[in-house]
Amino acid sequence: MSSLVRAASLTNYSEVARAGGLDPVRMLLDAGLSPNILREPDLMIPVERVGQLLQASATLSGNESFGLCMAQSRLLSNLGAVGMLIRDQTTLRDSLDVLVRYQVLLNGSLSLMIEESAGVVVLREQLKAGNPQQPTRQRIELALGVMLRLMRQFLGADWQPRRVCFEHPAPRDASVHHRIFGPCVEFDSDFNCIVCAKTDLDARNPSADPAMARYAQQLLDASAERQRPTVLEDVRRTILLLLPSGRCTIEQVAEHLGVACRTVQRGLAEQGQTFSSMVNEIRKELAVRHVLDSDRPLTEVAMLLGFSAPSALSRWYQAQFGCSAKESRATRSARQPEQRGTR
Repeated sequence: MSSLVRAASLTNYSEVARAGGLDPVRMLLDAGLSPNILREPDLMIPVERVGQLLQASATLSGNESFGLCMAQSRLLSNLGAVGMLIRDQTTLRDSLDVLVRYQVLLNGSLSLMIEESAGVVVLREQLKAGNPQQPTRQRIELALGVMLRLMRQFLGADWQPRRVCFEHPAPRDASVHHRIFGPCVEFDSDFNCIVCAKTDLDARNPSADPAMARYAQQLLDASAERQRPTVLEDVRRTILLLLPSGRCTIEQVAEHLGVACRTVQRGLAEQGQTFSSMVNEIRKELAVRHVLDSDRPLTEVAMLLGFSAPSALSRWYQAQFGCSAKESRATRSARQPEQRGTR
């Protein structure tokens, strides 16, 4: 089953597409999306089709920063009732907690985790492992761009994060990234994140309206009840976030979800799954992304998949795919000239 995202994720798509010389209606139709969805922001649409649309638009327009350009005009109102609740929280920290809690109502493929250490906060955004053939650059840049816009509505238009990190390689021209995020943008990182000071999250919101927040909360509670994620979805999202840390145990996942280990085990069993089988399934999806679709050193890939050493990755990869990771990359490299020759 495909993950879903609010059609509001395509806010400003038409304007950016036209600026790049594209026909937005034709692009939407080619991606299997009706142009009418642009007038229905609360409609839930398949994430994969949105990803296909953004990647095709970036390629055909020659704008590698297509998703980031879309993020520049985002407002909290584009997030619907979640945006209303975020807007009227007492602090930015409270607002981000709301976003974590209701993320599934906005984008079923995106996970947000807030990590704090020594006065520094890391806001990690991770896309669920899905179709490994679909590039994720545009989707994640759009997501981090929207996150920055949200933070600046609390901290001021001139506020800059300490660092912004992307898993994917740098574009040919990173001027848009530096103009939007500031000078501290890094690529080929271990994960996608925005880094800021703890004091930024504790800044007070002078325009908070408790009455409006209560109203928005009632709207969201009713919506969340209709769209409550399954245990399987919760566990999958958390595994994806915890794998690179080397702390992806069932105990850690249960603690992150605020439930007992037996609750996680029972929920997975009802879906015909075990914790170890889910970890293995997600590792296989990520292995295809990082081994075949990138040139990351295998020592880094081992860490991203939660292995303590490259040798552990090597043994696991051989067992899963019947060859070594190095052999897989060699086969990929041999095929690429053939594929280019047939175009």
